[in-house]
Amino acid sequence: MKTYKITVNGTEYDVVVEETNGVGTPSSAPVKKAAPKAAPKAAAAPASGSQGSIKVNAPMPGKVLAIKKNVGDAVKKGDVVLIIEAMKMENEIVAPEDGTVASINAAEGAMVEAGSVLATLN
Repeated sequence: MKTYKITVNGTEYDVVVEETNGVGTPSSAPVKKAAPKAAPKAAAAPASGSQGSIKVNAPMPGKVLAIKKNVGDAVKKGDVVLIIEAMKMENEIVAPEDGTVASINAAEGAMVEAGSVLATLN
């Protein structure tokens, strides 16, 4: 048994933890853990065409709801390229400057991390 002192919202609690063998009875020997499975490789984001020099990055983690521009489309600074849902809000991801869409690096429905390259422009 191990005793821990845990503080939650400023209140201290003494907690006693007993090791078990998984069925509720104390274990007399350490339980062998199965070897961890290799994490599945994340599918590479689809890239349409070659990469451009201007990157359109995700400002926050979220889910890609819609892709509003296609490869080859001309965009002006401020034009909506994608829409990401984050914290139950739709966020328009806009072109940082004028250009042509060189690649779309995300798919509708995909989860993206903050800083991910969503598209590139030339």
